[in-house]
Amino acid sequence: MAAKKRSTRGRKYGEAASKSVKRAMRKRKSGTLKSGGSGRKVTSRKQAIAIGLSEAREQGAKVPRKKSTRKSTKKSTKKSTKKRAR
Repeated sequence: MAAKKRSTRGRKYGEAASKSVKRAMRKRKSGTLKSGGSGRKVTSRKQAIAIGLSEAREQGAKVPRKKSTRKSTKKSTKKSTKKRAR
């Protein structure tokens, strides 16, 4: 049987990040997790994970940066929406 290959890269997320996500998931299950902007109750699992990761990011935990859209994509969508309005 062949031996499993281990990745040469380190972990993507740190221990503190997983703890923060776990805390956010527990709050969501109990119904006390609120979203930042509107203050409404969060019911989505994906939203709870995103909140946990952003809190971990603020605390300085090892979390990858958020994926950002390219400027050229944003510009092209703005132009196409203006054309439709006319």
